[in-house]
Order: sequence, then structure tokens, then C-alpha cells
Amino acid sequence: MSEKWLTGRVIENRHWTDTLFSLRVEGAQLRFEAGQFVRIALDINGERVARAFSFVNPPEDPVLEFYGVIVPEGPLSPRLARLRAGDALFVAGNPAGFLVPSELPDAQTLWLVSTGTGLAPFLSILRTEALWKRFRNVVLVHAVRYAKELTYRELITGTGAKYITFVSRESVPGSLAGRIPAAIADGRLEAAAGLPLSAATAHAMLCGNPQMLKDVQAALAARGMRKHRRRVPGHITVESFW
Repeated sequence: MSEKWLTGRVIENRHWTDTLFSLRVEGAQLRFEAGQFVRIALDINGERVARAFSFVNPPEDPVLEFYGVIVPEGPLSPRLARLRAGDALFVAGNPAGFLVPSELPDAQTLWLVSTGTGLAPFLSILRTEALWKRFRNVVLVHAVRYAKELTYRELITGTGAKYITFVSRESVPGSLAGRIPAAIADGRLEAAAGLPLSAATAHAMLCGNPQMLKDVQAALAARGMRKHRRRVPGHITVESFW
């Protein structure tokens, strides 16, 4: 059976920096859960080239939004970044992924820990009503190299989440320095949030580069937290489609 593709039209292509962009797309109606991803595609030299992107928009918003980084040598992302309003692209008809609140066990505090464009699924999750009914506290952590890469700040600060940023390659007032795993190990992350990060009260969702996923899981394991599975509930939910 051939894969089902929907045709969408770009209504906005926002360039945050010279490498970061957000596409807003109308006309491709999909049912999905906040936190899921879908493949988007263009036809290039007679071949449909697709990559996975998380939804930035909440499920009830008919305009889809995707957040991407330009991979200079990549076949797709430079072309997506050049799309203009009115241009067409293809969206797969089968959203997927388990980085969704419905899969989580109960906890007092939900930690959403991201690097770079791994922020995207958490932007969708933050704008769902069910999240705020389930968790007393929500902490969003976003780590980037430079302050200009701290995108979607207005959206984030408009939610009820505690917002903690890391900037690794320059000193920025109000942001933590260094990497997330070190700040977990030495307690700086908890101090910034004013909340404990422990197996007793917290669940952590992680999305970002593979090294961060590996190192943060190790730092959390040192605190007695383990990966969450349906049959064996835990404290860490991870998904990587890098």
C-alpha cells in the first residue's frame, strides 16, 4: 500500500537566525497528540525526500507549525528554509511518537528538557489544557550555544511553565552556563527552578541531541531515576529521531 501524503501550503516561513526557521502550514488536516512528530517532504529531482519534524502547534490548531535547523549539506532542510508563502509541501498522514503526556505516570513536577530544535514538541505540550490539570509544576529547560538561539521565548513565558535557559558559548545574564548534565549533578538546575529533581516527585521528558540524552539520563540515574516503560513505570521519557 502506498503511503498517504497530504498537500499543505506554507503561510509563513520565519527565520529566527541564519540557521533556524519555523514553517507554518495550512491545508493538511491531521489528528495527533501533542509531543508527536510527522514526516514532511518535498519532491527533489523526481524523488520524495522526507524528514521527521515535531509539531509545534497544539492539536486543536488547524495551522501546522514545524521548527527546523538548516543542515547545509542536507538534501531537504536548506530547501525547506527557502520556501515562501504559497509554496507547497507534503505532510505524511501518519503522525507518530510516544513523547506524549498521555504516556506519563503521575508526578508533582514535569521537567521538559531540551536542546536546540528539540524544544519543538514541548511547545505543543505546553499549550494543552490536560497538562496543567495533571502536574502541579512544569519546568521547561532549553539549552543552546548562543542567546539568539533561545527562540519562542514569548510563547514560553506566556504559559505557566518555569523557564530555565542554558547558553554554552557566551555569557548571558539570566541563563545558566555550561551543560545540563553538570547542572543536574551539582544542583544548579534544581536551585534555578526552586524545585527538586528526584524520583519521589518528578518526571523528566528529554528531547535533543543524542549526547545530551545519554548524559542527562546518566545524571538522573545517579539520583535513582530510571527510564519509563509501560510495564515498568519510571521517571524518564526519551525520544530521539536524530
